[in-house]
Order: sequence, then C-alpha cells, then structure tokens
Amino acid sequence: MSVKITAVAKQLPQYTRTTKEILPFLRTWMSGQEERFQRKVVKLFENAGVDKRYSIMDAHEVFYNISFEEKNDIYVRESIKLATSALQKSLSNAKLNPQDIDFIITVSCTGIMIPSLDAYLINSLNMRQDIVRLPVTEMGCAAGVSGIIYAKNFLKANPNKRAAVIAVESPTATFQLEDFSMVNIVSAAIFGDGAASVILSSYENEKGPKIVNEAMYHFYDAEQMMGFKLRNTGLQMILDKSVPETIAHHFPNIIHPFLENNKLTIHDVEHLIFHPGGKKIVQTVETLFGGLGKNIEDTKEVLRLYGNMSSATVLYVLERFMNKNLPKGDIGLMLSFGPGFSAQRILLQW
Repeated sequence: MSVKITAVAKQLPQYTRTTKEILPFLRTWMSGQEERFQRKVVKLFENAGVDKRYSIMDAHEVFYNISFEEKNDIYVRESIKLATSALQKSLSNAKLNPQDIDFIITVSCTGIMIPSLDAYLINSLNMRQDIVRLPVTEMGCAAGVSGIIYAKNFLKANPNKRAAVIAVESPTATFQLEDFSMVNIVSAAIFGDGAASVILSSYENEKGPKIVNEAMYHFYDAEQMMGFKLRNTGLQMILDKSVPETIAHHFPNIIHPFLENNKLTIHDVEHLIFHPGGKKIVQTVETLFGGLGKNIEDTKEVLRLYGNMSSATVLYVLERFMNKNLPKGDIGLMLSFGPGFSAQRILLQW
C-alpha cells in the first residue's frame, strides 16, 4: 500500500509589492539612521534575489507602528481566509469534497491562534466531525515537509484514507519596527507571505507521485541558529549568519546516506524540490549540486517571485513539479530546513 500526493494548490494574499516599490517605505523607516547604513540596507534588499512578495498587510501597515495585538488579529483573520482558499483549490484539483478528508494538518509559526487554524476550516467547510486534527506550530520553514511526513505516516497505517496539509505563513507580521539589526532587515528582505495546501491519499487507484521514503535529520547544539523570540512587540526573528555554512557542512550527511538507504545515489534523482531559505542558502545548495549536473531553477524562481514564505515555500516548489506532467518513474527529492536545527527529506517517485 502506497501513499501518494494527489494535489497541491497555493493561495497568495491580496497585497503585493515589488522590491522597487518597497524601497520608499524602507527609506522612510530608516530616516534618522546613518547614510552609510541606509545604503547598505537598500543594497541588501536589491540583491536578495526577491523581485516581488505578497503580504496580508499593505506596505504602509507593515512599516506603521501598530501593536502586536493588532498585527496578530490581522494574522488570524487573513490566515483563515488564505487557508480556506488554498484547501478548496487543492480539493478541486483532486476532485474531492471537504468531507473526503480524514486527517487535517495545519502548519504555521508566524502568529498565535487558539483554537488552531484547522478548527476554523472544519467548521467553515463542514468537514467530518470525526476528522483527526494536528496543528504544527513551532517547526518554522521545515514544517511544510514535516506535515507531509506526519500525513504519510497516518495514511500508511490507515488504508483508503486521505489527508490535507495546509501551510499558512505571514513573516511580514513579525517585522520589528524598532529593531534596526541586520537580522530583522535580512528577514524583511527575503521573506513574504503565502499559503499552500497538499492532498495525500492511501487509495491505490488515485494518481500522483508516491512517497517512497522520508526522514528527519537533527543538527546537535544548533538551537540558537533560527527561530523567534517572543517580545512585547511580537515575534522577533532569530537568524544566525552561519546558517548557510552550517548547512553546507552537514549536507553530505543529509543527502547521501538517505539516498543510499533507498539504494539510490544523487545521480538517480531527476528533480530537486528544495526550500529556498534565502539567496545565500540557495547559492550554497547550487554550488553543492552544480558539479553533479543538477539544478534548482524552480527553487530559485519561487524565491524570486514570492520570497521565502517559511513552511509554505517548498510546497510552491512542489506545485511547479506537480504541474509538469513528469514521466513515470522519475525520482524527486524534497528538502527543507528549519529551527532546531533540522532538515526534513522526502523521496518521491512519479
């Protein structure tokens, strides 16, 4: 009995700005700072590899002094809208109704809401009363892949069932107005908001890439590398500058033993479905794979078009591959990184 990914759909927030359009807001925010600092920040935005991003708030709201409570209220309201639309789109792609879903996983780390997102979806879409719920809230960028792993394990144990994984993130809601640190600025330069939904099935007759295997990889003594600190002003980004270098150091142990366990090498993998954490991480991964004749063009394109949307981003990359009508037998490798520090991997076969 195999578990397959049968549909993926994305949903973008209503507000969007190009990087060029954001720069005037950025300059106003930096007024009073040293000129040299301002030039450095503008250059950082221009060279971040992100041409455009979407947000649950317009730019003037992001750079306006609203409270954590006000931002979180927007996050809750808009997350419900985005998640509902993304799930409905993915169900339509899979030719399913909301009542056809047996297990629902919702993923988000950029705001706070109790009850969790899945409760709102169950009510608004009149999903089954015996549906199994799992909110995943603290795994950051890795949680999109993590959610698929949890769904796969549920479906593996339960034949003829279906699961939905819905990721909704709003990193723009975590922007700190009084924080002129490079961490706050770098995160603003690379992150955007977005949502995505994935449908999985353990019905033998349903079509889609099969999940061959999955695994997690945990970095020791790296808790401080990435995450959020809860402050009176909201969730403040933690992002260590050593992340790309640390990933590069661990990369051989992340990739090759996992493939060897499945009697494969990197040369057997046709498609790399990687989370675009940021330009430096993308360049690091590209350097590691370039010599092997592999490319991550879809990963780079998602970063360029939308920015890093935390857990939802790798699902945008996955959607691009799902829409390609790939040959039967092709192998794909999904990979994302997140707080902990950890790497999540999924091996797919079309």
